[in-house]
Amino acid sequence: MVQIEKGMFARSLAGHDKGQLYVVWEYDETYVYLTDGRIRTLDRLKKKKRKHVQVSREIAQISEQCQTQSVIEMEIRKAIKVKEDK
Repeated sequence: MVQIEKGMFARSLAGHDKGQLYVVWEYDETYVYLTDGRIRTLDRLKKKKRKHVQVSREIAQISEQCQTQSVIEMEIRKAIKVKEDK
């Protein structure tokens, strides 16, 4: 099993959002908390069980230093778009 880290890309495997690409923002033993920067913002993270997501070893290049929440969400949207276009 892949060790989950903040910033990794994760694809939903189950639920109404099956196939949706997210970025892992937080995690614990049971759940991962995901954001897409659009609907699932940093204020409204998507909570999913670890077994319902497939994480990628690739980490999104998002800088949190001296940035507002809206700028971080914009970078998340951009990183997801680039990943989906590959």
